Amino acid sequence: MLEQIKQTTEYIKQQINFTPEIGIILGTGLGNLTSEIDIKFKIPYQSIPNFPVSTVAGHSGQLIFGMLGNKKVVAMQGRFHYYEGYTMKEVTFPIRVMKLLGIKLLILSNASGGMNPDFKIGDMMIIKDHINMMGDNPLIGKNYEELGPRFPDMHIPYDKALIAKGVEIAKKNDVNYQVGVYVGVTGPTYETPAEYKLFRILGGDAVGMSTVPEVIVARQMDIPCFAVSVITDLGVEGKIMEITHEEVIVAAKAAEPKMTQVIKELIETVEL
Repeated sequence: MLEQIKQTTEYIKQQINFTPEIGIILGTGLGNLTSEIDIKFKIPYQSIPNFPVSTVAGHSGQLIFGMLGNKKVVAMQGRFHYYEGYTMKEVTFPIRVMKLLGIKLLILSNASGGMNPDFKIGDMMIIKDHINMMGDNPLIGKNYEELGPRFPDMHIPYDKALIAKGVEIAKKNDVNYQVGVYVGVTGPTYETPAEYKLFRILGGDAVGMSTVPEVIVARQMDIPCFAVSVITDLGVEGKIMEITHEEVIVAAKAAEPKMTQVIKELIETVEL
């Protein structure tokens, strides 16, 4: 794996003359943040050695390098999921590569189902913590000390100063925001009413099929993380309805402009 990470990083460095400071992972229906980026380089996933390829509707498949505000960013337009059949190591492979390319901060977004009765569809939830219910972990197997410790500490998975900054920006822009705990599951099925109930009892506010593996790997590599969920459907008793992936994409796109505003301002004001 280490050789593959280095090989991929070297390939990308040969294609671009650019050292990104911030990595961004854009989730379901949330790819339009890239329209705010002054794009310098684009590399399709299929042309990158050892890179997986996104197979999900709502996820493009390219790495975008450019300026967002006053920061150099690399954005993944389309992420990889465990339910696509990739291993946890493949899902998180791009995080390893972005670290070697130079990123000092990782920003993630996703679409998720709200389980907190106070949540509404279209809310933006800033993630303060997560619960890994995926039954797997990207750090299982051989550990490479140069990538991080065997037993990384996870008591601050999401950066507290960035959460406070995100709340401040959301308030200023009149964004419907929440702060909560994200439950990561494998999918690809949406949850049963009993599963929603269980995850809520465990302390979850929203549930989704991504983000947790990427944050685990980022924290092992000592990269601070800031993550947001768009609440695209509700897993609250009495409000649970049949949901399709197409409806999730529509709800995410409707909420996208305000979330894009928050992420853009956060990037512009953050000190690295």
